[in-house]
Amino acid sequence: QVQLVESGGGLVQPGGSLRLSCAASGSISRINANTMGWYRQAPGKQREFVARASWGGNTIYADSVKGRFTISRDNDRNTVFLQMDKLKPEDTAVYYCNLGGAMSSYWGQGTQVTVSS
Repeated sequence: QVQLVESGGGLVQPGGSLRLSCAASGSISRINANTMGWYRQAPGKQREFVARASWGGNTIYADSVKGRFTISRDNDRNTVFLQMDKLKPEDTAVYYCNLGGAMSSYWGQGTQVTVSS
């Protein structure tokens, strides 16, 4: 029903920036896409919450990224973005897009972000 495709990952130096995008296809509405968010998983670690945004644009961030990352969504284009600034090596992970509603949850395949000098 819903497919999510992340893009925008890559290799960046500490202090640099990347902008991730997640394009959703299928039947998208406020019902099944009430929340869109980003999670990440570093090697050997559990997947962790990064940021999420409601349909109306309310946002919440993990403490580790607050002030550096900005999540936004374009409901007309069924897309959610993650602007990542002042990147740190500890931000290195596979970043996954999540779309969820009251009765469903979908995940993308992830995009690799590597922060290294």
